[in-house]
Amino acid sequence: MSQPRANTIGHHGATFLFLQGIASPFFSVLGTALRERGHGVRRINFSAGDWLFWPHPADHYRGRREGWEAYLEAYIRTHTITDIVLFGDCRPYHQAAVLVAKPMGVRIHVFEEGYVRPYWITCEAGGVNGNSTLPKRAEEIRELARRLPQPGRAMPLTGDMARRSLWDISFNIANIGFPYLYPGFRTHRPNHIAAEYAGWIRKFVRRRRTRREAARVNEIYHAINADYFLLPLQLDSDYQIRVHSPFLGVEGFMDRVIASFAKHSQAPTRLLVKLHPLDSGIMNWRKRARQSAKRHGCNDRLDFIDGGDLPKLIDGSRGVVLVNSTVGMLALERGRPTLAFGSAVYNLPGLTHQGDIDTFWHKPQAPEADLMQDFLRVVMHRTQINGGYFSRSAIERAVAGVVPRLEAALPPASLAAARDSLEQADREESLSPAY
Repeated sequence: MSQPRANTIGHHGATFLFLQGIASPFFSVLGTALRERGHGVRRINFSAGDWLFWPHPADHYRGRREGWEAYLEAYIRTHTITDIVLFGDCRPYHQAAVLVAKPMGVRIHVFEEGYVRPYWITCEAGGVNGNSTLPKRAEEIRELARRLPQPGRAMPLTGDMARRSLWDISFNIANIGFPYLYPGFRTHRPNHIAAEYAGWIRKFVRRRRTRREAARVNEIYHAINADYFLLPLQLDSDYQIRVHSPFLGVEGFMDRVIASFAKHSQAPTRLLVKLHPLDSGIMNWRKRARQSAKRHGCNDRLDFIDGGDLPKLIDGSRGVVLVNSTVGMLALERGRPTLAFGSAVYNLPGLTHQGDIDTFWHKPQAPEADLMQDFLRVVMHRTQINGGYFSRSAIERAVAGVVPRLEAALPPASLAAARDSLEQADREESLSPAY
């Protein structure tokens, strides 16, 4: 493949190319809103699930993964693409798209779950998480924060877990049922969806017992005023683990923490391992945690919880150990010492514990409250949008915030071209004969 040249297309309007999204109508609603603002909107579907959640005209990539870069480079030139919109920048198709498009002068807009939870989504230019362009130095953060107003308060949103589950099932059934429509597509998920759904069914059957066990752990910890550190697990399939951490998976991380805890902490301090709320149960993490604790000699000081009140668990702890979960943002907001192993937007001197994990159990470094407030202000203004992906009202609110954010990144000529396009359409409509 030849080296891409800079984008010298003489087209002053913006044309947004949508790639893979989430199992939600969010991208479809956003595409409609941009089109109504006079912008060009295009879409490439990679699977039947993509097609299901994009009811507008689209193009289809049915080739092998190896041919994607050449296809995209030609597509960008043919259709004068100025901006690419995608969900998650570590999916294989998206990693390749960023490498192709950036040297051509195409702007990249990446969506993800919110850095701040709940009620927020992430919309960041260039990349997210370990690829984020957020400042890394305290001096730069403080300087930026001084020029920014206080962020607005989030408008609460109503969740719709039933709808979210229905959308996810519909997306995956479409992919399983019609693979011949996109013969070259390979999912980014590490596990077959049937195995994930089987795990969810088992969790659903056991949910009452799980809740009772979580309540019992909460009661005991509160009754004895337990001295403990919190270890929240992430999803083993999370690209934060797979790409932006030194570990191959959650098990290696968990074993590293338990080994250090066993050797360098002292009784009666305990370690509370918390399961991720969206873990499907394919892997028995409770059993793996127990095996690791027995191997390192601290089984009598380790507990496991599936559920519980996360803010209260953070507040009651001496500190939080994680890879790069968004739980870290919550822990720092609440002033708790936090150690992050991986690349995280908040893993900065002055915020997270910068020493080795073996020192964390004795002298955990608390975040500087003023720096955390400045950092949060920068994060909110640069990357966060009030809204969500999994209910109609949440999507509408998110789109209302995203459109101005995307337009703010456009050159004035693109906005003028969009206005001209709308005015031309209005004139043509007024001249059309009425029947």
